Amino acid sequence: MTDGDGRTPPDTEAIDPRYAALDEAPVAELARLMNEADSTVPAAVARELPRISAAIEAIVERVGAGGRLVYVGAGTSGRLGVLDASESRPTFNVGPDEVIAVIAGGPEAIAGAVEGAEDDADAGAQAMTDAGIGHADAVVGLATSGRTPYVLGAVQRARELGALTVGVSCNHQTELSAAVDHPVEVVVGPEVLSGSTRLKAGTAQKLVLNMISTITMVRLGKTYRGLMVDLRASNDKLRGRATRIVSALTGARPDQARAMLASSGYDVRTAVLRLRLGLDHETATERLRAADGRLRDALGEHA
Repeated sequence: MTDGDGRTPPDTEAIDPRYAALDEAPVAELARLMNEADSTVPAAVARELPRISAAIEAIVERVGAGGRLVYVGAGTSGRLGVLDASESRPTFNVGPDEVIAVIAGGPEAIAGAVEGAEDDADAGAQAMTDAGIGHADAVVGLATSGRTPYVLGAVQRARELGALTVGVSCNHQTELSAAVDHPVEVVVGPEVLSGSTRLKAGTAQKLVLNMISTITMVRLGKTYRGLMVDLRASNDKLRGRATRIVSALTGARPDQARAMLASSGYDVRTAVLRLRLGLDHETATERLRAADGRLRDALGEHA
């Protein structure tokens, strides 16, 4: 079977005969089938761990030198990129220009479909030019099919501009893989609902994006002992989390931790340094700056 353009459809568009009676199945059976299908995704990701790890190592090098982590995608893939970029800000206290996402169709496409936007390769290329992509940046193209024109145009232009390029797809030997420095192919097979790549394929991409952003930030010193010590305490929930982290790392009572955080601009690392080492705010801030923001180094610990 071929698409209308004569090409063989990607694995994610295949029809699985096991689900031929989907519309006749009771709810409990549908839930079981979907859960069973979803359980295969982590194994598919595991098979790609060597290539995922290599891509992250390269991303860390670029971002650690001052570059940006840039996601680009269309549809579900683009929205997942937007989600990961937006969640990186409070979790790791990164600036709005440090981890960014570009989606075909622009902001309007986040909440709804922008018809035809994913088919415009020139628009993808122009988006990279408009974003000022350069040698310092790492651009991650997201396309479950591995052949979305907008994403292909974007990564090809990003590569021309000297950026590191990574491609995350869910099919074998894709055009996206051929166009990037680091291809990642998490092959999950046909969906329970044929072609609905927001299901297994979307889950696979979310898992990979979790790894990319989290591991990158861990390697850049944004965490300490498995805790988010560089979080942005911008609301009551996050201020409560910051208080618990400071208490856990210093042994201070919650009221002591809250008071120290308040006098430290709600910077967890500064508060921990002051409590652990008995420093004033200015000295703790300078010590942290000298350690390039890495709390372990600022404390004088060595892994």
